[in-house]
Amino acid sequence: MPDEKIAADDTPDDNDQIRPDRLAAAVIPAWLPRAYLLAAATVAGIVVTFWALMRLHGLLTVLVVSLFLAFAIEPAVNWLAARGWKRGAATLTVFVAVTGVLVGFVWAMGGLVVGQVSTLIENLPRYTQSLVTWVNSTFHTDVSVTDLTDRSSDLSSSLQSWALNLAGDVWGIGTTALGVLFQGLGVLLFTYYFAADGPRFRNAVCSLLPPRRQQHVLRAWDIAVEKTGGYLYSRALLAFFSALAHYAAMRVLGIPSAFALALWVGVVSQFIPTVGTYLAGALPVTVALAQNPRTALWILGFIVVYQQFENYVLQPRVTATTLDMHPAVAFGAVLAGAALFGATGALLAIPVTATAQAFLSAYVRRYDVETPEAPADGKA
Repeated sequence: MPDEKIAADDTPDDNDQIRPDRLAAAVIPAWLPRAYLLAAATVAGIVVTFWALMRLHGLLTVLVVSLFLAFAIEPAVNWLAARGWKRGAATLTVFVAVTGVLVGFVWAMGGLVVGQVSTLIENLPRYTQSLVTWVNSTFHTDVSVTDLTDRSSDLSSSLQSWALNLAGDVWGIGTTALGVLFQGLGVLLFTYYFAADGPRFRNAVCSLLPPRRQQHVLRAWDIAVEKTGGYLYSRALLAFFSALAHYAAMRVLGIPSAFALALWVGVVSQFIPTVGTYLAGALPVTVALAQNPRTALWILGFIVVYQQFENYVLQPRVTATTLDMHPAVAFGAVLAGAALFGATGALLAIPVTATAQAFLSAYVRRYDVETPEAPADGKA
């Protein structure tokens, strides 16, 4: 019958049925499992890389700081090596000179701190009486020295308990100090090797790259050495002029510890970015204020005047051939470096930015800006 024929024709044949394995092969492409494996391997590699970077953060910081310190002293080492010195001896000589300057600075500042603290302790009763007299006469109060003594006793008790709690954590303080000392020695060791074996280390790095890449790496390396060394030497020269001028001013004004204070002003104002000028000027003003308020005003005025002279006359001439950077760019670089790497990033921000700026200016082409000519009738 026709209906039975139609039913028989609608019955699926065994050859027309799709088996599950053929269906899976038809739906899932052959490349998809490999793609999944590649994605999983990529994610695992990223996770392992970030884990290793977090674990090796201290070592990487030491290496970066050492590399830029080696860049800073390499011009002096090259200068000595060009005059017949062995590179190891030249590096050691520069190291000894820099270490001597740092030790002299710390020694002078240590003597200044000890002397000022001793003077403050000796004159504390007189300062307290003068302060009480000024407060009573200015604000029409009736404060006595006894009240301040009682309050200072309570404050000293609080400070004493805090000091005892701090002293109880001797193990933590000792561990931190030992870690800082170990990192400092690591920086010195790597800096010495990077500077002493600079050409050999440079050749070892470039030997892993094709010839075209080698030229770019060598160019960037030379720019980094030039800018970092120029930054250090220009700042050292500005620090010398600043210390000399402030020493003369403090000697004329009769401020005690003039040499140590002038050395503080010169070093801190030049080598601490952004806030160095304010930190440098605060200490001599405070010392002068303890002696005579009028002397403090005189030295404050001299600091402000000299800062203007340095910014507009001295610094442009000293840094014209070493570090040409807009103040806004330098300020932004310091903020970015501090946000990313803390105090180390703030100190290295300016030479790193100067290196990047010089490298980009060497490879990025600039064009003159053409302004459109005004119409003859003067209408837009």
